[in-house]
Amino acid sequence: MGKSRNARRGQADAAVTEAVDGGIAELIPDRDRRRAWTLLIDGAPQSHVDLDDPGHLSFEYQRRLGHVIDLVAPPGRPIQAVHLGGGALTLARYVAATRPRSTQQVVERDAALVQLVRRELPWDANARVRVRSTDARAGLAKVPDGWADLVVADVFSGARTPAHLTSTEFLDDVRRVLRPDGFYTANLADGPPLAHLRGQIATAAARFTDLALVADPTVLRGRRFGNAVLVASDTPLPVPELTRRAASDPHPGRVEHGRALRDFTGGAQPVTDAAAVASPAPPASAFR
Repeated sequence: MGKSRNARRGQADAAVTEAVDGGIAELIPDRDRRRAWTLLIDGAPQSHVDLDDPGHLSFEYQRRLGHVIDLVAPPGRPIQAVHLGGGALTLARYVAATRPRSTQQVVERDAALVQLVRRELPWDANARVRVRSTDARAGLAKVPDGWADLVVADVFSGARTPAHLTSTEFLDDVRRVLRPDGFYTANLADGPPLAHLRGQIATAAARFTDLALVADPTVLRGRRFGNAVLVASDTPLPVPELTRRAASDPHPGRVEHGRALRDFTGGAQPVTDAAAVASPAPPASAFR
């Protein structure tokens, strides 16, 4: 089903389709950027990568995660980061480009996808990026205590976040891995009535002292299905700068923080392993 790089010589703009563990992966060339590609799994967009400019973040939610990466430490300072969910390694490439000499661990369960990305979209061999093909929570358990400045959760299976990555017990292990001033950030997807999103905020609030949420205002108002980026830490978050950056995006986002964010939960309770369920499936119209 797939086409190798050698088979595509002279066809630099040819799409690649290949079966991976999680479904059918497609690499679609970006007609506006010479060496940029979008990764889809079973038709759902997962990642966008520009091999010439790894500092370019095309997807709205990835730009917001990029803001968190920019603010976790002074500009250019190397960090230690854990990425739960790899996709095409867009965010690991971004860290390597904007924070040289950073050390990163990527946990991506889909080993066949990792091999496809490694072959078709190779990353800088000098980047300190280690990729483990295992379950996100199992991979997190192998990270030493207090190792990470940043943990990024962007895990989807069949366009849904697995249940075991939504609980207080999962966040207990995230906190174990983080340094005292480290940041946790997660890509969350939900639609009306936003029960999953409210529950995830309540869950994070049960484990971290400061939270912020970045999303399109229409998503926050429950008018459409979409992504929201949660940021959590036990140190005060740089909310004013995060707000400024989100507002200046091509698709401006709104930042909720403090009492407004607590009110947004509407009394939702923290999620435990015993009660956890996967995030809701997106409607068919979400990727049109």
